Amino acid sequence: MEPLASKIRPKKLEEFAGQEHLVGEGKPLNIAIKQGHLFSFIFWGPPGTGKTTLAKIYANSLNAKFYELSAVSSGKADIKKIVEENSGRVPKVLFLDEIHRFNKSQQDFLLPYVERGDITLIGATTENPSFEIISPLLSRCRVFILNPLSNENMAAIIARAGFKMSKEAKDWLINMANGDARQAITMLENTARLYKNITVEALKNTLQSKFLRYDKVGEEHYNTISAFIKSMRASQPDAALYYLARMIDAGEDPKFIARRMVIFASEDIGIAQPTALVVANEVFRAVETIGLPECGINLAHGVVHLCQCKKDRSSYNAFTEAMADVKQYGNLPIPLNLRNPETKLMKDLNYGKGYEKYSQEDYLPEHLKGRKYLIK
Repeated sequence: MEPLASKIRPKKLEEFAGQEHLVGEGKPLNIAIKQGHLFSFIFWGPPGTGKTTLAKIYANSLNAKFYELSAVSSGKADIKKIVEENSGRVPKVLFLDEIHRFNKSQQDFLLPYVERGDITLIGATTENPSFEIISPLLSRCRVFILNPLSNENMAAIIARAGFKMSKEAKDWLINMANGDARQAITMLENTARLYKNITVEALKNTLQSKFLRYDKVGEEHYNTISAFIKSMRASQPDAALYYLARMIDAGEDPKFIARRMVIFASEDIGIAQPTALVVANEVFRAVETIGLPECGINLAHGVVHLCQCKKDRSSYNAFTEAMADVKQYGNLPIPLNLRNPETKLMKDLNYGKGYEKYSQEDYLPEHLKGRKYLIK
């Protein structure tokens, strides 16, 4: 049976709710659709904000043949099949959901087809494309950022579903979904199947019956990653491994976990064991190369190592203190002896004068002389 979210999906731009900065009059996607401009781009934003819907509207408006793949379950063979399919002179638009799940090798394979125009790529990701998409592919795509839907947008989308409910129930549903239309519609559909009337109590019961999966941008996501980091900080490998397993089992992106481990290696271990950063980086590379499920072993290896390392936050704390002074005082004048005398005029103005390589002189700007950031 077709899910309700798919049944009520808008077919035209006029029916679409939200993302006015992209689809409003005179905005980039609106112009591209009206002018029939064919180009590759990436949608970056939270779940349920209209990425798939906009991709379909765009392709249909250009009379293109629309292909939809998920990077979780597809690979090179699927892309090759699409490229080789004869579509005459009709352009091909490939919507690749969760494009951040494609590893470097898969993205390299995709690149020449995008370059030659064999396919027009529309990628969708909840992760920062700067970290997840290889530079050559990213440079050939425009990035459009999608925002969580407003309460007004959510109310309009819920109204399309056609269910009767009280204002109290509708407000509760909008608040629970937190800008994710797909989550709201899915919960509404499940509640309608289980209960005669859609009330706040019925919605809460549906939520508790776990019809909705782990939400990777919701409270559970942040609570679990917080518990994971705090367990490593407290040098408790058993707890850290438990939260790691919980995230992997829930479908969390392993690269997100590995990236947080790289940050942790400098933030919490730092100079106590500098090689922790090397290990964390290698874990990240292993995750990129291997992928799930085997990369869970690499993550576990790294987690245990980081837990067992001595901890030292002095470099992190020093950096935050220095950053606070930069924000408070702005660009204070750099001492003349530290400036680079590139021209005669600069030399005449004493740029670089008196500079000594291994001087014990305080090199901070005059206003900050004597300031100590790094406290061991």
